[in-house]
Amino acid sequence: TLGLVPTDYRVERMKMILEGSDFAKKIHVTDLATHVGFMPENPYDPKYEEVLVACKTIVAKCKENGQNFLFETGPETPVTLKRAIQDIEKALGKGNVGINLDPANLIMYGKANPVDSLDVFGKYVRGVHGKDGLYPTDGRELGDEVALGEGKVNFPVFLKKLHELGYDGDITIEREITGEQQKKDIQMANKRLDEIISGLE
Repeated sequence: TLGLVPTDYRVERMKMILEGSDFAKKIHVTDLATHVGFMPENPYDPKYEEVLVACKTIVAKCKENGQNFLFETGPETPVTLKRAIQDIEKALGKGNVGINLDPANLIMYGKANPVDSLDVFGKYVRGVHGKDGLYPTDGRELGDEVALGEGKVNFPVFLKKLHELGYDGDITIEREITGEQQKKDIQMANKRLDEIISGLE
């Protein structure tokens, strides 16, 4: 989660991501994902172009290392991520930029309904998180993460749409608590996702 938006930390964080790409190559990892940060929604904001330059540098490095660079969803609206991907592809060509779609993050940040987000960037999805959450009800706090099935992500519809788009990658279950309840929630999420996916086949 090395956000690239803060000017004071950008060079240092870029260096860390570039080093991470080289390390990932050594252990045969092909997808690098990170939260870029609160990328400006306004494409004419000077900070948008600054972040885009940083992203292009990282994407070029990933391409050199045979890797995909994936924007993890969260602080940005889907259309902002789509615009950034298109701008990067215009400069560097298509092929190794995509989305690591965390449906709960879109809700917890109050940015989008994850089902509808697939209309915007569905073809770019190369990774998916099995995580659920609630919309924020306080203007300064994220919405709560909750056990899968207890939040606002409509997983049956979300997974059906992913299936229709041809997504056949992994679903990585996330439950950001600790202790025995985390284990129980992960096992429950695994069972629930299996049931939904079995119904799609």
